[in-house]
Amino acid sequence: MGEVNYMREEDVKLDAVRARFSNVLKRHSELAERLSRDSDKSIFDRLQKEFEAARASQTQELILKGEQWNDGLLATIRERVHMEAERKAMQMPGDTTQLPIPFHDKITYKVGNKVICCLDGARIGIQYDTSFAGESCDLYHCVLESKSFLEKMTVLEHTVPFFLPIREAENEFLSSNAIRFIDHVGDLLQAYVDRREQVRLIKELYGNQIGELYHSLPYHMIEFVIEDFDSKVTVSLRYADLISTLPTGVSVLAWPMHQSKKSSDKIALHLKGNGVGSHPIPARLTYAEDALRTMSLPEAYAEVVLNLPQALQDMFPHTSST
Repeated sequence: MGEVNYMREEDVKLDAVRARFSNVLKRHSELAERLSRDSDKSIFDRLQKEFEAARASQTQELILKGEQWNDGLLATIRERVHMEAERKAMQMPGDTTQLPIPFHDKITYKVGNKVICCLDGARIGIQYDTSFAGESCDLYHCVLESKSFLEKMTVLEHTVPFFLPIREAENEFLSSNAIRFIDHVGDLLQAYVDRREQVRLIKELYGNQIGELYHSLPYHMIEFVIEDFDSKVTVSLRYADLISTLPTGVSVLAWPMHQSKKSSDKIALHLKGNGVGSHPIPARLTYAEDALRTMSLPEAYAEVVLNLPQALQDMFPHTSST
């Protein structure tokens, strides 16, 4: 009896600590979101207007597929923006003489979820249109520039969330393979939005079953607790990298709950009989781990919950209230 009471007291203490920790994490998440949104809003609004103006003045939009998006095309885009910048620099203030226009067409290029525009000032703009489940989500921008056609490009400004490693990608790819850099940033953004929206969807659909949910800012580490059953189930997801949308590190543990004095006594006796201490030992739910590795989070969650009552009954027959 003393061991069972001790278990109950420990549970109460852990619940109190968990509640305080949950409140701290919630406040941190709100602060980080506000910080990111407020700092990027003015840049986003200005760049969005500039991109809209560039697309409004276009004479042609080319949709590129496969190998059409290559280094030669990017070199042509760079040549366009630099020649246009040089032409405008030669135009004296107040001079109405029309200088020869090297390229008559104003072209934007669409490659998958990316739109590439020629911007004033020898700049190349990339707009990323992210989506989830076939619906458009957030727009992001990245502006590249170089002092001359022969010099390497650099990232002038962007609206990529601060917790995604765009500067690391710039250092690794941009000077040697600009196409790869542009595509990699698009992959980072789309994967981030995909992971974020998966979490949003399970909260929206199953929020009454999820007692606690924590995640990193890029959503590459996610943990939550399922409490709407006789046992508490903890789920921990880790993604191999920031362009992954399915986790590689998955842990799903079921912890027996003590719903009554009778069931608590049964648990204590059952554990003692198996040569273990008074604290209940969690059991791995391998079927749930397999589902989470191979399916999107909302689909996997539905699969896990569907089979959870029977799985818990098989693992912890002594927790059922009688």
